[in-house]
Amino acid sequence: MVANLSQANLKRATLIVANLSGADLSKANLSEANLSEAVLTGAILQKANLSSASLRGAILAGANLTETVLSATLRDAKLEGANLAQANLRGANLAQANLSGASLREADLSEADLTGANLNGEILQEANLP
Repeated sequence: MVANLSQANLKRATLIVANLSGADLSKANLSEANLSEAVLTGAILQKANLSSASLRGAILAGANLTETVLSATLRDAKLEGANLAQANLRGANLAQANLSGASLREADLSEADLTGANLNGEILQEANLP
């Protein structure tokens, strides 16, 4: 069964190592939440608020993060094939993150830390880069 947490208020929630694969978290408030090493494979996070959240080492492969606020810590996160179109990644820490095959179309990456990030095959059309 897939969790439906659409529009949920999970501000400051502790979801370390949680398995939220395929969960619907669209428009959810996850600001300041700790999702370190959480599994969000194929999750729907469209228009969610993840400002100041920690997703260090989280697995977001194939996740839908369209129009999401992700000014968060995504260090070592796995975002292969994720849809980050129009996402706000301003000031995000994406150091060592794997973004191979991800769509960053029209995403705001200004002031983001991309040190050592894997950007192979990503789509950066009209993205605002640091």
